[in-house]
Amino acid sequence: MILSDKRILEEIEKGTIVIAPYDRKYLGTNSYDVHLGKHLATYKDRILDARKHNEIDHFEIPAEGYVLQPGTLYLGVTEEYTETHAHVPFLEGKSSTGRLGIDIHATAGKGDVGFCNTWTLEISCAQPVRIYAGMPIGQLIYFVVEGEVETLYNKKGNAKYNSHTIRPVESMMWKNEF
Repeated sequence: MILSDKRILEEIEKGTIVIAPYDRKYLGTNSYDVHLGKHLATYKDRILDARKHNEIDHFEIPAEGYVLQPGTLYLGVTEEYTETHAHVPFLEGKSSTGRLGIDIHATAGKGDVGFCNTWTLEISCAQPVRIYAGMPIGQLIYFVVEGEVETLYNKKGNAKYNSHTIRPVESMMWKNEF
């Protein structure tokens, strides 16, 4: 089941959902709108290697915006820091974002119970499009968990994305054993 606006507000009151900054006007019927942070990144190398630490170049979106180009993967970040202690958060693009040809994640739309951080976005576009820091970029949806969680994400010793950040984080696939 997806949490309604009233349930999201109840969970915020209880502290099981944290959104900062939070503004009531961004609460939808069953989601919360998140915004694009000012930091973007691109990979230094054009060919990525899953067994290698692929480094990224960080940069800020200027006030006049930044034009995304097709064929390039951009890593972005949400302005909002979130914590989810009792639900499974999903991040989806807003329909207005999709209608501009912008995808905000390749595969990583689901968070884990216990995820406490900003969200790194895997941004791509269908055609050149100008984006701006602070623009609505996606929406968080919260699902009820069936059963008890044994280990929250922020308590896992092998969790790769636990370090609090305001900038996008590159893939940590290279830390996996394969």
